[in-house]
Amino acid sequence: MRTGWQIGSLFGIPLFLDTSWFLILFFITLLYGSYFQNQLGLGPLAFGVGFLLALLLFSSVVLHELGHSLAAQAQGIKVNSITLFIFGGIASIDKESKTPGQAFQVAIAGPLVSFGLYLVMTVAALTPFLPEVIQSVAVRVAEMNLVLTLFNLIPGLPLDGGQVLKAAVWKVTGSRTQGVRWAARVGQTLGWTAILLGLFSYLTTQRLDLLWIALIGWFAVSNASSYSRVTDLQEALASLRASDAMMREFRVIDADMLLRQFADQQLLQEGRPPVYFAASDGRYRGMVSIDDLRTVERSEWESRTLHSVAHPLTDIPSVREAAPLPEVIEKLEVLKLGRITVLTPADAVGGVIDRGDIVRALAKKLNLPISEAIIQRIKEEGAYPPGLQLQAIAKATAD
Repeated sequence: MRTGWQIGSLFGIPLFLDTSWFLILFFITLLYGSYFQNQLGLGPLAFGVGFLLALLLFSSVVLHELGHSLAAQAQGIKVNSITLFIFGGIASIDKESKTPGQAFQVAIAGPLVSFGLYLVMTVAALTPFLPEVIQSVAVRVAEMNLVLTLFNLIPGLPLDGGQVLKAAVWKVTGSRTQGVRWAARVGQTLGWTAILLGLFSYLTTQRLDLLWIALIGWFAVSNASSYSRVTDLQEALASLRASDAMMREFRVIDADMLLRQFADQQLLQEGRPPVYFAASDGRYRGMVSIDDLRTVERSEWESRTLHSVAHPLTDIPSVREAAPLPEVIEKLEVLKLGRITVLTPADAVGGVIDRGDIVRALAKKLNLPISEAIIQRIKEEGAYPPGLQLQAIAKATAD
């Protein structure tokens, strides 16, 4: 879920500021304000220059992420947002590139923008007759963009270099999943190395600023682990079909039953109502909705049958038993359904699927211990557990 404040948009992409961004803005302003005060003797004005430098740094980060975003948009991929936070910035892209070559283009676009900014700022810093303070700011911005370029090319997720490594392994093996796993393992290894190095450096020097290395390592480890978990979910989803998740939580009733008889038997029941299908002569006549029944005049309940209000199976949202589970998830979310009907090859009702059934099937596939009480709560609430972005994962898997 996106957090923070939207401050505008670029090329139709919303730009957000996370709360943590203000902390690093203050830190950079203070750090470079003190530097300019000592080196250039600017007095209190030095902190205004430090603030300007901080804004230029984050402008560089925005342009870096915009490079990724425009490369993705050129491939027809929607970019949901760009968010600035304490560790820099992140572009939220709707789905994966379709080929390793396209994935490489998106990954490398950011570092190329940063390197271009390094060259521009270097030229600006060498321009004669500019005031010393402007030259100094240009030098610092150039240095930061060079660091941003080189740091992001480290070959481990979640960094751009990890995305490049993922694309390379994908190209060699033909498997995007293998690419993610290799890049995530490298990212975790490098992250733990940074954590240990940062802690060791702090313990031996007592310099608090060296703990930043450990924090960056922690960020890398947690995000690389997230990539691995998402990949596990994608693999599980890709291997499951609607028939693996569907449940027979429905009732078949006589299509010739009068509406009054059906109302007396079903409308007063407590709890979550089941799905009703009307059938006669060995054939399904359609789905019966209690809401549709309530739209019929009470005076007609004694003469009209369920057949008259049933929605034919061809008219209701449905999937086939062989449909991939990501397709089921997409339909549930796009059509905003609580559950969906599963049809057999013979056009009979095989079962129904809701979000609880999907989570149960995934848990079984991944050998995860999820209690039936949690499954029932998901069914009742009609929502996945917080943090489980199955629609986004399913969309990436399907594409």
